[in-house]
Amino acid sequence: MAISRYLESRKNIAGSVCGLTGLGLTFAGVAGPYWPVVVAGLYGAGALIAPPERPALPDFPDPSAQLDEVRADFERLGGYLAEVELPPAAADRLTELTELLAALLDPGWAGRLLAEHPEGLHTLSRAVRQDLPEAVDSYVRARWWTRLTPGQEPPERHLERQLGLLRQEAETLAAALRDTEARRQETHTRYLEDRSGGGGISA
Repeated sequence: MAISRYLESRKNIAGSVCGLTGLGLTFAGVAGPYWPVVVAGLYGAGALIAPPERPALPDFPDPSAQLDEVRADFERLGGYLAEVELPPAAADRLTELTELLAALLDPGWAGRLLAEHPEGLHTLSRAVRQDLPEAVDSYVRARWWTRLTPGQEPPERHLERQLGLLRQEAETLAAALRDTEARRQETHTRYLEDRSGGGGISA
């Protein structure tokens, strides 16, 4: 395997080209009786000056594939959330949040923008895979302990605040994507105006 890799390497190819040059000099009568030394020397010189081998880059999934994975995780999360019993106020906030997340994960325009927005994709992935399930699970566990030790702050208050914060974060992401689309539209307008000589778009 190592021999096969070397035979296909840049060093061997460059050395072979230079070695063939040495053979050409030999047939032309330039190298004389020292032709083996000339051929070997030219081969070695070619191998030395050849650019080093560059290892292949890791095959990471592209943003679109990552977004598809987040969508699949969001569907699984929905199945988990459907089994959790929440008080009305927290349930309403959860519904508002999940509807916003679903809109952001829609394969339409939002999905295309997210594929070009790595920070937004990370924010959305963190909310779906970490923050939201942790918030709900923490509430479920704290609720059980509250029943054993009454008089503590109701755990649903923390859950409502957490869901509110996650919604604010999702709204901030939605606003950033909207601004990206607006800037793209403005850029296209300027391009058309410049192309028409700065006089605006004529009908």
